[in-house]
Amino acid sequence: MTTMVRMPAVAGQFYPGQRQALEQELDGYTRVYGDKIVARGCIVPHAGYMYSGHVAGAVYGRLELPRRFIILCPNHTGMGEPLAVMSSGDWMTPLGKAPVDKALAESLKDRYPRLTEDAEAHLREHALEVQLPFLQKLRPDFSFVPITVGADQYDALEGLGRAIAAALEEIADEVLIVASSDMNHYESDEITRQKDGRALERILALDPPGLYEVIMHQNISMCGFGPAIVMLTAAKLRGAKRAELIRYATSGDISGDRKKVVGYAGVAVI
Repeated sequence: MTTMVRMPAVAGQFYPGQRQALEQELDGYTRVYGDKIVARGCIVPHAGYMYSGHVAGAVYGRLELPRRFIILCPNHTGMGEPLAVMSSGDWMTPLGKAPVDKALAESLKDRYPRLTEDAEAHLREHALEVQLPFLQKLRPDFSFVPITVGADQYDALEGLGRAIAAALEEIADEVLIVASSDMNHYESDEITRQKDGRALERILALDPPGLYEVIMHQNISMCGFGPAIVMLTAAKLRGAKRAELIRYATSGDISGDRKKVVGYAGVAVI
């Protein structure tokens, strides 16, 4: 039987398309100092590496990375099902193939019927793809479950988080839950930092319903709030006690344009 290979959609755009250039860039982003952190989950951004690679790399460089991951991302394209998983195959990047964790993916589908097998939702989505080179560089033997989160109802997000926690209770391996998200979009640097501060306050308090409320009622355009709520719900059930903001930046820090920026936060949930 032929293994499905999901080809890269944004190599050469969001990150270098050539292996050597990509590895050199990753080396710079993940060169951090300080003790390693063992985390249950994390939040990392997904813009072009020029803008947010230093934030994502600061997180991945600090974490003690396990061999297995669940990676949750928003659905920017609108394609496919509201909660979509690929439960088999490989994802290709310039660094090679990254295998899907079939056993864990099947367990999640069994536990949460709203999670639908759907490759279409993943076909053109960048927010998950851009995480893989970091993991390939730092933990080459990893496998992962890819999930796009297009649903925005709290009960659906909480339900998926609970299902993830229940599935992880039954396996001996450590699994890191990665939520791919940028923060507030296309307002001034000052306003974006204020709005992101409100969202980060709830994230650092490990407060999924509080994060949902602040996003919905204070017009904060955090594209991956759904993945973050799923991750926080599962991590708390798995015993997480605190969260640490590892790095924060806006696109204005790189471009110099402070009129319309995007915020980027790197958070470890411990």
